Amino acid sequence: MAKKELTYTEASAEIEKILARLRGEQLDVDSLSAEVKRATELIALCKKKLKKTEEEIDKILE
Repeated sequence: MAKKELTYTEASAEIEKILARLRGEQLDVDSLSAEVKRATELIALCKKKLKKTEEEIDKILE
C-alpha cells in the first residue's frame, strides 16, 4: 500500500519538531544524520507544494 503524502502543514509541523529537538540538543550523534536527512526531504516536499500552488494561482489569474 502506498504511503499517503504529507500535507504542507503536516510537513511544516514535522520540520518544526526536528528543529526543536536540534535546538534543545535532544538528538544524539547516532540519530542526527537521519533527522537532518528527514528535514531535507520535508523541506523539498514543502518547496514542491509551494511551487505547484504558485503555478495553479498563476493559471487562475491569467
